[in-house]
Amino acid sequence: MTTFTPLHDRVLVQPEAEADVTPGGIVIPEQAKEGPQRGEVKALGPKAVHVQVGDVVLYGRFAGTHVTLNGVKMLVMKEEDLIGIVE
Repeated sequence: MTTFTPLHDRVLVQPEAEADVTPGGIVIPEQAKEGPQRGEVKALGPKAVHVQVGDVVLYGRFAGTHVTLNGVKMLVMKEEDLIGIVE
């Protein structure tokens, strides 16, 4: 099992799963999905001060770097790329 600790003010975010079908029953192909813009903070760098592990956050569509850790797709981004915390 791989462990990961972000450096500086970076955070590790696990994006929420996207729906494959709209509420109306339309199947959304992979190419048409915009990507989630909401996820849960899983790890913090030592200089991240505004979020905590477990916070659900919003982030920009193109924010972060996509990584796969232990078979799970995640995003690593600077704390400043986060838009806010969902409560």
